[in-house]
Order: sequence, then C-alpha cells, then structure tokens
Amino acid sequence: MKDADDRDDVDDANDTGGAGELVIRLSAAEAAELADLADASGSTPEEHALAAVREHLRRERERVGAAAERLARLHAPLLKRLGE
Repeated sequence: MKDADDRDDVDDANDTGGAGELVIRLSAAEAAELADLADASGSTPEEHALAAVREHLRRERERVGAAAERLARLHAPLLKRLGE
C-alpha cells in the first residue's frame, strides 16, 4: 500500500518525542476491522490511519480553497476598493 517513505512518516509520527503524535480511541470492532484491513493489505493500522488523515486534510484544503476562490470572485469589486 505505502512505500518506504510513507512508512518512515508513520514511524516519525509514532516517535514519543514528536509533536505530531495523535492518539485515536477506537471501538473494539473498529480496531479489529482496521487490523484486518492492514493485515490483508500488507501494511499497518498506523499506515491506514495516516493515509486517512492525509486524505481528509487534502479534501478539506480543496474545499476551503474552493470556498475562498468563490468568495474572492463574489467580492472582487469590494476587495479591489479595499486594496486602493
């Protein structure tokens, strides 16, 4: 699923000295499902969690960026006047 560089990211994120550490509490069923998925794909639960977080952040950047562009177009005349 992931290449060696992404596995290094998982290792770095799990380093207890890193600011990027995150603890996620899962139900027993969620943890089992994640472990099964990781086992079936030859990866780790941490790799899947990291991939999910990255994908969520990517989608949110796109959504917020699109909203900002829409608002900038909508209010372009006002923004232009404020910049004068």
